[in-house]
This record gives sequence, C-alpha cells and structure tokens, in this order.
Amino acid sequence: MNATLGRTDARRVAREVLQIEADALHRLMESLDERFDQAVEAILRCEGRIILSGVGKSGAIARKLAGTFSSTGSPALFVHPTEAAHGDLGTITEQDVAILLSFRGESDELTLLCPALKRLKVYTIVFTARPDSTLGRMADLVLEIPIEREACPHNLAPTASTTAMLALGDALAMAVMAMRGFTPSDFARNHPAGALGRRLLIRAYDVMRTGDALAVVPQTALLRDALFAITKAGAGAACVVDNDGKMVGLITDGDIRRRLLQDETALARPVTEAMTRQPMTLRGNPLAIEVLERFHRAPAKIGDLPVLDDEGTPSGMIVLKDLLRAGIV
Repeated sequence: MNATLGRTDARRVAREVLQIEADALHRLMESLDERFDQAVEAILRCEGRIILSGVGKSGAIARKLAGTFSSTGSPALFVHPTEAAHGDLGTITEQDVAILLSFRGESDELTLLCPALKRLKVYTIVFTARPDSTLGRMADLVLEIPIEREACPHNLAPTASTTAMLALGDALAMAVMAMRGFTPSDFARNHPAGALGRRLLIRAYDVMRTGDALAVVPQTALLRDALFAITKAGAGAACVVDNDGKMVGLITDGDIRRRLLQDETALARPVTEAMTRQPMTLRGNPLAIEVLERFHRAPAKIGDLPVLDDEGTPSGMIVLKDLLRAGIV
C-alpha cells in the first residue's frame, strides 16, 4: 500500500469512483431518447446477426455484449476491427447490424472498418461520447455516452465510460429481448449447461424416484412392512394408500424410529398410527427449482415429497437430497 495512502483514504477513493460511475449511469438513463427506440427497431428488423466491435477496453465490452445479445434471442458476433481488415470482414453480410464502441469516436481501426461496412450496406450504430467525431459522422445512428469524466483520479483509465457502454448495451439487449417476447424457456434453450440451465430445464418428473425406488404400502400394513418397503426402495419414506391406490398418508423412517424409541414392540403396530395423514404433496410437473422452494417453505422440515397423479395415486417421490444433487443451486 502506498505509504501516503491509508485505508480510510482508499475507501474515500473507492466511494468517489462509485459515485462518478453512478452519476454517469444516471445521466445515461436521462439521455435516452428516440434514437434508442431506433436502435431497438433496427435490431428487431435485422435478418442477420449483430456485429459488435471495439478496440482495447471498449473491445472487451463489445465482446461481452455479443454474448449478452446471443443469449437473449439476438444472434451476435464479436469481430475485432483489425482482424476484419485481414479477412474477417467476410463474416459480415448486408443482413447484419453493426454496433461499434469507441468513447472518443476516433479509433483508427474502427474508422477504417466503417467504409467497408457502408459498402456492404450494413446498418451501423455507434456508442460514443462524441457524436460529431469521425466515427459518429460515419454512423447511421449514434447512441451518446454522456460522460463528463472518467472515474480514474487522473481522468485517464477507461472506467465510467466503459461502465456506461456496458450498461447501455445491456439496456439495448434487454429492451430487444422484451420486444421479442423472449421467455424463460427460450433463455433455457440457450443455456443448457451449468446451474442456470438446469434451473430452467429440469422439472419434477426428471428428478422424482419411481418404480422400485418408490416405496408404497397399503393402509392395512404394519410399521414392520413400511420399514421393509422403505429399506428395499433405498428411500426415506413410504406412501400409504387405500384399497383404490389413492394416497392417505406418509410414513417416514424417522416416524418409525421415534415409535421404536417409545415402544420396542412398535413394529407390530398399524402403519396408520404413525403416518402423517395430510402430508405435503405435489401435483403436476413444475420446474425442479420451484419444487425446491416448496421444500424451503414447508412449515416443518421435510426431506420427501410425494408426487400424485390426477387420481391422487402416488406416481413418484421427490427427495430433497436428489434435488440438491441435480445442481440447480
């Protein structure tokens, strides 16, 4: 740490940086006008891809925004302007829309790219703080970044400007996503991997135990029978059903253990004496993450949730530890 800069001073600098960036975002929000609407319409009309480009820190933001657009229903591609001049221009077609990021609007690489985009008849949007810059004058549409200064103490390092560019790109992507009617299901198709994809794709039927892994006993059974059924299924509970196969209760291994502590002969007692008569159950096939929320909202701690069909017959059992193993959190 700089000997002349104490921890309190470091926090002061941090707060100043955050305040400058927050002010920049507020000015950006207040500056939105019909040009933003035009940008949204241009992207919605686009029959190709959104081409994003920038150099340095702006290029890093452009690369991130390409991912954001692609994952939210607007196919996008980052193209480095230097590589474009050496062959990658072939990836761009007249059906595309280009978004170029340059704070000062004088990036040599982008100003050289613009004429090529014009020849291809690519609609070009520029994010810049200087609409009258070389790049701004070349663009079909300019979305201004109204930055007074960078958050850098020396007003040099791209900070507030890149924050504003990122926020503007996110706002544009989200506005387009909303106008497309892009749904969580659409989002899930673009995110099949990782916890996010699993949260949006895995449903109750995908994780519930069925067949031999589902313990079911009749209401005439003894606790001994229920214990054997639970053990055989490798489960933590058994569904108790009536003569028609409809569920009338739930007996857990914990219920049986507690009875045995009270009475060593309890295994010979009817299962109906120890079962929960109105247990929490599940119908339908909601997302697994929604089922997990039901576990959390349960008035008492539970580890097993019976799944019933339309007739009230047990069709499966969802076990809390199985949900957690599914990687949805």
